[in-house]
Amino acid sequence: MNGYEASVRFAVLGPVRAWRGGHELDLGSPQQRAVLAALLLRRGRAVALAELLDAVWGEEQPAAAVSVLRTYVSRLRKVIEPGRDADGTRRMVVSVGDGYLIRLPADGLDLTVFEQLVTRARTLRDAGELSAAAELLRAALDGWQGTALAGLPGPLAESEGSRLNEERLATLETWLDVEVARGRHGEVVAELIALTGKYPLREQLCRLLMLALYRSGRQAEALAAYRETRATLVAELGIEPGAPLQDLHDRILAADATLAASRPERPAAPEGPEGPDALSAPAAPAVVPAARPAQLPADLPAFVGRCAELDRARALLAEQDEPPSSVVISSIGGMAGIGKTTLAVHWAHQMTDRFPDGQLYVNLRGFDPTGSLVTPDEAIRTFLGALGVPPPRIPAGLDAQTALYRSMLAQRRMLVLLDNARDTDQVRPLLPGSPGCLVIVTSRNQLTGLVVGEGAHPLPLDQLTPAEAHDLLAARLGADRPAAEPRATEEIITWCARLPLALAIVAAHAVAHPGFPLSAIAKELRDSHGSLDAFASGDDITTDVRAVFSWSYKAVSAPAARLFRLLGLHSGPDISAPAAAALAGLPLREARGLLVELTRANLLTEHFPGRHALHDLLRVYAAERADAEETPPERERAVGRLLAWYLHTADAAYPHITPQRRRIPLEPLPDLCRPLEFTTHEQALDWCETERANLVAAVHRAAGSGRPGTAWRLPAVLWGFFYLRSHTHDWVDTARAGLAAARADGDLRGEAQGLADLAAALRGSGRFDEAADHFRQAMVAYRDLGDTDARASAVTNLGDTYLQTGRLDKAVEYIRRGLAVERVVGTPWGEGICLCNLGDVYQRLGRFDEAVECLEQSLDLLRANGNRWVEGVTLDILGTVHRRLHRYDDAVEYYHEALKTHRDVGNRWGEGHTLGNLGDAQLSADEPEAARDSWRQALAIFTEFDHRDAEKIRERLGRLAPAAGHDQAAPPVRAGTRPGDTRTTDGR
Repeated sequence: MNGYEASVRFAVLGPVRAWRGGHELDLGSPQQRAVLAALLLRRGRAVALAELLDAVWGEEQPAAAVSVLRTYVSRLRKVIEPGRDADGTRRMVVSVGDGYLIRLPADGLDLTVFEQLVTRARTLRDAGELSAAAELLRAALDGWQGTALAGLPGPLAESEGSRLNEERLATLETWLDVEVARGRHGEVVAELIALTGKYPLREQLCRLLMLALYRSGRQAEALAAYRETRATLVAELGIEPGAPLQDLHDRILAADATLAASRPERPAAPEGPEGPDALSAPAAPAVVPAARPAQLPADLPAFVGRCAELDRARALLAEQDEPPSSVVISSIGGMAGIGKTTLAVHWAHQMTDRFPDGQLYVNLRGFDPTGSLVTPDEAIRTFLGALGVPPPRIPAGLDAQTALYRSMLAQRRMLVLLDNARDTDQVRPLLPGSPGCLVIVTSRNQLTGLVVGEGAHPLPLDQLTPAEAHDLLAARLGADRPAAEPRATEEIITWCARLPLALAIVAAHAVAHPGFPLSAIAKELRDSHGSLDAFASGDDITTDVRAVFSWSYKAVSAPAARLFRLLGLHSGPDISAPAAAALAGLPLREARGLLVELTRANLLTEHFPGRHALHDLLRVYAAERADAEETPPERERAVGRLLAWYLHTADAAYPHITPQRRRIPLEPLPDLCRPLEFTTHEQALDWCETERANLVAAVHRAAGSGRPGTAWRLPAVLWGFFYLRSHTHDWVDTARAGLAAARADGDLRGEAQGLADLAAALRGSGRFDEAADHFRQAMVAYRDLGDTDARASAVTNLGDTYLQTGRLDKAVEYIRRGLAVERVVGTPWGEGICLCNLGDVYQRLGRFDEAVECLEQSLDLLRANGNRWVEGVTLDILGTVHRRLHRYDDAVEYYHEALKTHRDVGNRWGEGHTLGNLGDAQLSADEPEAARDSWRQALAIFTEFDHRDAEKIRERLGRLAPAAGHDQAAPPVRAGTRPGDTRTTDGR
């Protein structure tokens, strides 16, 4: 880089501008500035002529566009570099092929300076240097002079401007987060109020505003900010706030002491070699101060009985006020409705003074009828949050989370209540690792493994004794009413089978009707006898409970009762208000009101804001009422509306997750069914994740209820979601169910689509032989349908499957066949995918020139058609080509481009694979610490998704330590192998 070039500076973070020294240059018309912007944003890489034309004019190019564009470049050269070298070559704006590139010094572009400052700031923040981080973030933001690329015409300004402005807003959020964390909440409240008004859908801004207001002593305003944001999200998007915002709201309501302003951070390191600029060896992360959680549910005011069980429980702890010498575990077991949770909570409250460091509680939902149990990592994340660990500090992977959790509990006296556990495996990671803690577990199963392996003390519960049942009614009703009608009281106890749940519901009914004699209530129980099966062994449901449920059911309004019984037709674990509206064929506002009514009547539980669930006993009762009171046609219409709502809402998410992919033709919407709409990629993914269990259940419900069209279409539109979030089990499960339904119905189109979807799911699971077999079947099915485009996709994907198994000759054969068909049909989307795959085969065969040619052609087609998924894969393969040619700087650059593209589309698998390859290139370039960092990031991603390549990355990290800096310590991937499959070649 010569001094002349270094004296020119450029700006894109605002209007596009340039200076030589202190003199601003005249860059000409907006179109001419757009050309310069296209070159600057490529950061020293060539921009093809076609890309420049598209950047300036898009599809509406003037007749002499090429000539005009070259004129613009000529004028820019005269302004930017009025002189040239003696041999006439250009110094900065250089011709490359039919396009151009611009050479820039490291600090010659404000965008580069901005990104460097932000990167350094985040490193400082992670090291606990909040003041220094805040200064760098503020400096980065101060470099902006307005809206990025302001005043420029053309598609480039629109797309890149939006991206850059989003980066600025994200950086602003990071700066505000750091300011709040370092105790400057009062100084940023005004700015946060303005920003939340300008960006009402950004939940992070609302979260920061709530926290800043709360720490400023303005709790009511913090809660009002939440209500306003929630109302906006519900009204405009039909969704509830995300979990972090809802959690903060709940913690503010509970006056959570851990929300208090943090202590001032330690002083910033002095400037100089050991100061903030010395980032090659960052300080260790600051230790997170442990909070004192108090998460126990409220104790039952009218708790009675269970004296023998409580005595046994208390006997587990020494009488004196000393910490236990080991972890004490009590496992409370028994059937549904027997009072396990009530006893556990009551005992836990009696023990709180013995465990002064706090109490943790989680409902593990082990016996949810739909199987939506809380996984150990979800529970630990909740506990770590309660202990004061910020979400970014929570490691990926269950082992690392468990280690941090146990470290946080070491030397502390904590009480942990694990409610409604399914089995020992769900509980074991949640057990503390050092003495001093009490763990109470409730479960319907006998947790024998916990007793044998962890020394847990079993505490089985049976029915209440007659005396305890009498005391329960007296506590709820007052002593006078049972005493006045002893025979009726005994009859009620008998019909309720001394089951606490049934007795509690009967008592609530009697309290609600103080004028009813107990003899009348006993007669109701007697008259309804036989209408619900009695509790038997396990979790069967009793006659008594049905009779008791009927009172609450009859007390609600007729519309609410209708919605309640229709909810019994829903097979998923919970339901949102929009889904309930579709089920009942009601306007959303009316459905919400009925859900509130049912919740108040304790017929429904709002277990998470906006998400409602039926207790398993009530679900059975609701289904029985639907069978008894709804006609078969009405039940069919209700289920049809709900399944159509899931399908059409998933289809609305489809183009945001997999843009430009060929759409699946849907069946018409039924009347009174209003699916949701989405505006962003993140909203679409979040909705799919929230509804995942319901979507899987919907596929099986559709397959089992005579709706094969929905059964195969729903997995088809969920393809991209299952891939991005690595839900391969659900992917295979739903695709297989959809295929079976289509075959049973004789639907050839559905069978072909089901074969292709199941093949893709099997390939994503690493079951390549099965995938190849299904792709071959899909080829035949599409041939019979005359669908040339879809057949070409199946051919290409079969070739890609052969590629993953190392059968490169077969891969070349099928990918070339697919490429030929794509070119005949004229589908550049599919052609770009084929060229990407073919380039990968060639690089594995060592035919690097052919590989680069195919990959560069692929990039042009993919970018022209907006296929950013496969663009990221193609960039990754180009990086591998250059790495194998020992061009490590070029390889690293391609890998970084690939990472950015993967992250833009949320392709976490692709991000992990590229990080693995990046580490290979960095190690080959004798940068072992950089390689270690890349591999650690890759391992975190693979561990998060339980990906099969996690072990490969662990092996590389293990070999790095004794031989860091040498290629043989962690050899690059050999020709014919890759860390894993990152492509998305299944669709158009």
